[in-house]
This record gives sequence, structure tokens and C-alpha cells, in this order.
Amino acid sequence: MNATVSSQSTRYHTLDAIRGVAVMGILSVNIVAFAMIEAAYFNPTAYGGWHGADFAIWATNMVVVDGKLRTLFSMLFGASTLLVIERAEAAGLSGPQVHMRRMAVLMVFGILHYYLIWFGDILTAYAVGGMIAFLFRKKSARRLLWTGAAFLALSMLIFTMFMVSQHQADLAAHAPGASQAAIREWNEGLGNFFPSATMIAEDRALHLGSWSQLVAHKLAEWHRIIPGVVIFLPDTVGLMLIGMAGYKSGFLTGQWSDAAYRRAASIAIPVGLAAGAAIVAYDVSANFYIIGMFSAFMVAATPFITIMALGYAALIILLSRGQGWLSRRFAAVGRAAFTNYLGTSILMTFVFNGWGLGLYGQLSRAQAWLFAPLVWLIMLAWSKPWLDRFNYGPFEWAWRSLSRGQLQPMRKARPQPLPA
Repeated sequence: MNATVSSQSTRYHTLDAIRGVAVMGILSVNIVAFAMIEAAYFNPTAYGGWHGADFAIWATNMVVVDGKLRTLFSMLFGASTLLVIERAEAAGLSGPQVHMRRMAVLMVFGILHYYLIWFGDILTAYAVGGMIAFLFRKKSARRLLWTGAAFLALSMLIFTMFMVSQHQADLAAHAPGASQAAIREWNEGLGNFFPSATMIAEDRALHLGSWSQLVAHKLAEWHRIIPGVVIFLPDTVGLMLIGMAGYKSGFLTGQWSDAAYRRAASIAIPVGLAAGAAIVAYDVSANFYIIGMFSAFMVAATPFITIMALGYAALIILLSRGQGWLSRRFAAVGRAAFTNYLGTSILMTFVFNGWGLGLYGQLSRAQAWLFAPLVWLIMLAWSKPWLDRFNYGPFEWAWRSLSRGQLQPMRKARPQPLPA
């Protein structure tokens, strides 16, 4: 099958559609981190409810969404890296220089996003990961795939070692006569995912305070961004390399046959769903023991999450073949993914934080999740009409202009009338 390519420069409809689904789906799990204490993201017993509809939302996200859409987003970043370099070189520019400037500007956006808007930033890790993944750009699709898998294995090893250390810290902190140092070590690690009433009250007061207070708090703990980037770097780079392999092989650009995509989706998605269901069952049986939950999700589930994400990509490509009206809407969301990602952070922090509507810590998990489909509708509503008139989303334009060192043309040129 031929890839579906749009006319503006070199755009692949499939890449845009997959990216659109990914940036929308990420909010389904991130909404909890916007709405309540961070511990509730992994530990449903920490806050926000874990029975009835709240449990259903948590379990469904764990099985269907969590990790899978972020994985897709990371793969698409790797694929887009190669596409951007190809475009730059086709225009007579230096691909390496264009890419590195883009990553430098992206890092600035990421740092500002982290300190000024929301702690759950992924842009900084993408900027650093993009610089590393660039070094492997000339490898074949097969080499990229295996190198990416090696990075994922390294990530699994790092998290395994971390879980072992946390298990030891847990035992030491809860042993008879435990020292204050042992208790502090546990509480500063995964013990944070069992927040006390005091911790919850302090977190809520912080987020319901002024914007300047929240920024000052994050600046006072400025170093927290570093381990957050470093520990996830092998996983991020690995997924980017797999995305590059998907681009070079034609998988992500829609060049495989429909039969191949159907086969990939029919195998990968059920395997991923089964693994996700097994994790949910384990978490419940283990009474949501945080070390077990982390080990299951960050280590054991990694191969299955990656496989399921590829299955999702295959399914999205199949559904977007005809470029129907809904497919074009999703593709437009993907073309403006940078704006939609940052815009979501701005909108959700306005909804939940004290400088906005102040709903932080006041809704259950299920109630907070209801904002996700509303934001999806906003993304689908604005992205295509905007891109029908303009070349880029607002933040895409800023990123490109800063990377190129000059303002880029924003409004699309109007078609010239034919001579009479």
C-alpha cells in the first residue's frame, strides 16, 4: 500500500493521525495528576476514590491507556525526528544543525513548562532523548529496532534495581526500632505514595494557593527535574529509536499492506489487554502495594506496553486509510500536538489550581476524568479550522521560529485567482 502523504512539504497523514490520538489519550491518565496529589496517579488508594466508578476509571486506564499512548507519542517523536531532518536537508539546510537547534529550543520550552505550568513535563526528557537518539539516525530499521529494545531492557534493569532498593528501604523503615534515617529514606522514596492526611492537606493548600507560591515551591526544589529526566531517559530513547525504525520500515507511514496491519493489531492489542488485566488483578490482590505495582508496571509490563502501542498504531493506520472527516480531525490534532499538549497543561492547571477555578483535591477520580473528553472535543474542534488557515499551531510556530532564528510565515498564502 502507498503511504498517504499530504501536500504541505512532506506530511504523512498516518503519522499525524497516530500523534493526534496519542496526545489526546495521554490526558485520560494525566488528568489525575492535574486534579489531585501526585501519589494518586499510581496508587488509587492514596486519594480520589478506588471503588465503583473510581475503580472502573483506574482499571480501564491501566488496561487500555496508561503507558500505551505515551509510548506511541515517544515513537512518533522519533519518527518525526527523521522526517524533520530529511525536510531540512531537502531544503539545502544542515539536518544536524536544524535538529539540535530544535532540541535546544524544546528543552527551554520543557523547563519553562515544568517550573511555570505543570510538574508532569515530558518535553525536557524528549529534548535530551532526541539529542541521543539522533546519534543512531543512520542505522538500518532492523538495527534501530534492536538498539531501541536494548535501551528498553536497560530501563527495565534500572527500575528493577530501584525496586530492590525500595524494598530494602521498606523493610528497614518498618522493622522494630527503625531509625529516623531509615524512616526518612522510605518516606522520601516510594513511601510518598502512601500520603498522610497532613501531606494531603499541605499539597492541597499549595495547589490552591497563588501561582507565584507554586512556582516558588518548584524553584526551591529545582533539582527534582533532573532525576525525573534521567531515570526515564533509557525508556524514552528506546521508544524514539523504535519509532525511527517504524518510519524507515514504512510501518508508521502507512506503507505496509492492510493485511499486515490487521495481523499486527489483532495480535498485539489482545496481548497488551491481557497483560494490563493481569496487572490490575495483581494490584488488587496485593492490596495496591506500591513496590509491587511499580515493579509490575515499570518492569514486567514494558514489553507488553510497547507491543500494544504498535498494535494501536496499526489499528489507527487502518482506520485512517480513507482520510474521512474524523480521521482528518485527528490528524489536525496531531499536526498541532505541541500546542495541544501545552494548551492542555495551561487549561487543566487553570481548572484545578488556585489561580483558576480551584477544583484541586475536590473531585473524585471519576469526576475529574470527565474533563478529559471535554478537552478532546476542544482539540478536535479547533485544530483543523486553525490549520486550514495557518501553517502551524501557535506553539509550533514559536518553536519553529525560535529554532530557525527568524519568524516563520504563519498564515497560509491565499490561492491566486486564475487569469480571465
